[in-house]
Amino acid sequence: MESLTLEQLCRDAASRLQPRYGQGEAHWMVRIMMRELKGYSQVDLAVKARNPVSDFLRGKTDDTVRRLLQGEPIQYIFGITDFYGLRLHVSPDVLIPRPETAELVDIIVKENSSRSDLSVLDVCTGSGCIAVALARNLPFSKVEAIDISAPALEIARRNAAELKVRIDFLQADALKLAPETSPQFDVIVSNPPYVLDSERRDMEANVLAHEPALALFVPDNDPLRFYTSIARYALTALKPEGRLYFEVNPLTVEQLAKEMRADGWSDVTVLPDSSRRRRFLSAIRP
Repeated sequence: MESLTLEQLCRDAASRLQPRYGQGEAHWMVRIMMRELKGYSQVDLAVKARNPVSDFLRGKTDDTVRRLLQGEPIQYIFGITDFYGLRLHVSPDVLIPRPETAELVDIIVKENSSRSDLSVLDVCTGSGCIAVALARNLPFSKVEAIDISAPALEIARRNAAELKVRIDFLQADALKLAPETSPQFDVIVSNPPYVLDSERRDMEANVLAHEPALALFVPDNDPLRFYTSIARYALTALKPEGRLYFEVNPLTVEQLAKEMRADGWSDVTVLPDSSRRRRFLSAIRP
């Protein structure tokens, strides 16, 4: 096999990926590949650019490019993703955390970082990304997290253990949460399924093929089913002046805000994401 330098290997991989993913994303994918396959940083890629690569690295890179061209997400290929400055394990049993969800974490951290010893609940935790990020960033907080999926909870527990945060995980159905007899939490947060079934046709094929539908979709005729259930539970589970935070579909957020105001929630606020889409809702328990 003809010898190849690291620079040539990376350039070839990016050129193969570019027609499908575009120049910027292709180069980002190559950087991730080199980080996961060899532990190389961007500085390493520059310093070692003219070094010959092994047949092993060449084969692994070719295999990764092939899987990417078939639509498999790079986060699932390596089982790792970056979120809020953390490296988290992911698998096809959990959604890949989105940048918007990191924005939700940022909102919660900024609004609560001056408070300590908070009791926090993350509903529909998935990979545990929100729970872990909050446990790392809210001082001395006690964090609990629930999800209906046992495989998802295994991923979440692994993330909590490796990032050295204590989180109590429980398998539970967000649609069947029993009322609490006394208030438990200062903060409840959820990024539940919210993509309408009718939106499937506009979604990328690799998302539909690889990410868990259970964590994505809700029926068009009942789009707020998770929010309604969680908000009803939160009225009994949040302490007075406790805060509820949601990531929401921009198509249904106004309807949710209207219903929560009607149910007596205070300070119901709809916030935009970095793309100026109305993505988040916060409210205070009356």
